Amino acid sequence: MVSMVSGSAEPLSASGRSSEKLSLPSLQSKMKTDPEGYETELHLIRNQFYSALELFQQQAALNFSSISGVGADPTVSKDLSDRAMFLAHVTPFYPKQLAEFPSDLAAFLKSSARTLPSGLRFHATQAVILLVNRKIIDIKDTLSLFMELQTLDDRNLRKLAFSHVVHSIRRMNKNHKNEAKNRSLQNILFGLLQQDDEAKAKRSLITLCELHRRKVWFDERTANAICMACFHSSSRIMIAVLSFLLDYEKIENDDEDSDDLSSEDEMTQNPHVVISKETVYKAHHKGTAASKKKKKAKLQRAIRSMKRQQRLSSESSNCSYYSPLYHLKDAQGFVEKLFSRLQTCNERFEVKMMMLKVIARTVGLHRLILLNFYPFLQRYVQPHQKDITNLLAAAVQACHDMVPPDAVEPLFKQIVNQFVHDRSRPEAIAVGLNVIREICLRMPLLMTEDLLQDLVLYKKSHEKAVSAAARSLITLFREVCPSLLVKKDRGRPMDPKAKPKAYGEVNVLSNVPDIELLEQDDDIDGSEDDESVDEAVSISSDDGNEDNDDEESQYTADDGSEDEDVLDEEGDENDNVDEYESDIDDANEDDSDDEDKGDTEELETEEDDHNEEVSGSSIAGDSAGDGGNEDQKTKASKRKLSDFKGQLIAADTSLRALKRLAEAKTSHASSDSVDGILSDEHFQRIKKLKAKKEAKTALAQQGFKIPSSDQLSFKRVDPSKLEAHVRLRLNKEERLALVKAGREDRGQYQARTAIKQKKTGGLSNRQKEHKKFMPLAAKKAKAQRSRQEKNKKSRSGKQFRGKKAWKQ
Repeated sequence: MVSMVSGSAEPLSASGRSSEKLSLPSLQSKMKTDPEGYETELHLIRNQFYSALELFQQQAALNFSSISGVGADPTVSKDLSDRAMFLAHVTPFYPKQLAEFPSDLAAFLKSSARTLPSGLRFHATQAVILLVNRKIIDIKDTLSLFMELQTLDDRNLRKLAFSHVVHSIRRMNKNHKNEAKNRSLQNILFGLLQQDDEAKAKRSLITLCELHRRKVWFDERTANAICMACFHSSSRIMIAVLSFLLDYEKIENDDEDSDDLSSEDEMTQNPHVVISKETVYKAHHKGTAASKKKKKAKLQRAIRSMKRQQRLSSESSNCSYYSPLYHLKDAQGFVEKLFSRLQTCNERFEVKMMMLKVIARTVGLHRLILLNFYPFLQRYVQPHQKDITNLLAAAVQACHDMVPPDAVEPLFKQIVNQFVHDRSRPEAIAVGLNVIREICLRMPLLMTEDLLQDLVLYKKSHEKAVSAAARSLITLFREVCPSLLVKKDRGRPMDPKAKPKAYGEVNVLSNVPDIELLEQDDDIDGSEDDESVDEAVSISSDDGNEDNDDEESQYTADDGSEDEDVLDEEGDENDNVDEYESDIDDANEDDSDDEDKGDTEELETEEDDHNEEVSGSSIAGDSAGDGGNEDQKTKASKRKLSDFKGQLIAADTSLRALKRLAEAKTSHASSDSVDGILSDEHFQRIKKLKAKKEAKTALAQQGFKIPSSDQLSFKRVDPSKLEAHVRLRLNKEERLALVKAGREDRGQYQARTAIKQKKTGGLSNRQKEHKKFMPLAAKKAKAQRSRQEKNKKSRSGKQFRGKKAWKQ
């Protein structure tokens, strides 16, 4: 609401009320309370307004060519402004009597705004704003007028008109958005933005940017109109648009500062961080204190990495990231047109850098192909180039997996040759290695084996920035392509045979994402059931004799290669038990061999003769034997072996049948779950299994995870991270500031003697020793020593008085 201007000093005598004399403010309040009783006064003031308006226009016509300007009489402009404000306040109470007043006032302001005195122009603008706020005039009819007023050379009027346009449109879209009305207003501003008049285009651009920043007009039409203003004929408009596009984007900070929250808050924010209980138990209870400390640190790194990835994925899925460049209708045409203007423009270097950044950001965001852009960047890639870090960040941003490696290879080689060599400065080497790492993260096909092994040697550098950059390159290729590294640098990669995708290779999803985790989980359950069936069959096939059990375990240990499917599904515990039993069987076999070698040879010959016999068949005769007891033993052993073979064949067939049945059931269940409709329980299960898999991967990867191509395209490259750990050189003023900052907590320097003189509180121990009373014997010994020293000095002084002093 516009503040009311005080009325004129002379009172008004109302018709029929000659005794009552009122000023404009008091008459205004009374007319609001009783509109019908003051219609005569309204007509009087309305006539006064139109007469003052006519008089002012006549003065303007007479004084048009005068030096003093229009409206030389200040009383006329003062009366006109007061009555205009008065009628604007009372217009809602007299809609019929003042039906033509709003349009007349707006027309007067539009026709003679540039020639009006500043005071009258400001008050007339306030009156029109008051009428718009009372919804007597539509904002659509006055928007062009207020945009025109913003181009005048009046700072207060410009600020008033701009704030009114922004707040009125914001208030209009507060409860609900009227798309038709918004579109009509946008068409007016878009038309002004495309005009050649720089002042109108600039004010229109500022209004659109402010409404877009406040998320009032947060749509594709506004964003696209702002981006297309880069091609305005005026360079000032282009610079304003480029600065808006670059300043709008926020760099995501993936530092560990964001992970300094409490554990409870983190768990509530990220409930899907799943670490196995065994890993947590080992980190807190297994090993020495040093090993537990390392395990805890590794666990924390894995948790931080998982939470960071989950946060980034949730941000990309929720579309919380936003840039006006994202809503370009023709991104390829926009980039090509802006690049052609960059090649032909004669702007200063800072403007060219802004254009480079916008082009690179658009290419990376939409994953466009602009082959001429990389040779253009190549001529600026020099260590001594101004603002080289931002230039390299733009080069990294323009690289993605859809660009042919041959187009980026010359630029990549120039970065290696110019920055990473033995005679380069340490900060240049560090920046070059970091840029190479970021480019290889997006396009790993550019790296060769010889080049990587040469770059890895910088890990032994004494400069922290260089060694850290080289180690980060090693960490990247441990996951991307470990075969390019030397064996000692590979570490313990997750997939030793991992290789980057070929150019143009894309993984096409033909099913629900991560549905294979659900199938693997079903297979694990099915294998557990198979193990239980195996145990049941083995129990039912037991004969109750320990010898049969030993022979069975020995046989299965010898012929395990024939039934690999069964042995592959057995757990580690069963393997340990089988090994233990096989050791016992070997020992028993050795003992039996020592006792009776002839019987074993006979058993082997009989086994070869009767391989195809069915269980339950008896052996007809016996060829040799030492005695009756020995014959009985050999028959019993033969009978046991044949019975065992028959039982083994039956168990084998039953096991294979049961395994086929279990596989059919699991495949049928998985096909039903995949081909059918997945329920919410299936998706929750997939989510949990995916979290477990990510936890296991994060623990194995030491907290390092390669982001996807979509995440890399959304994320803006921070130039400051390319200079990580680089210590910049300080000038003299900065060094003195650091020295003075280090002296703040230190007291004023004083000599040690001065400190001793100021000492209070008694003598020191050395001073006390000088004042001690010595015993008599000690005094005599001291006196004797002093006499002896004096005698020595006197004798030594007589010996060296000249060359022949010894003759005297």
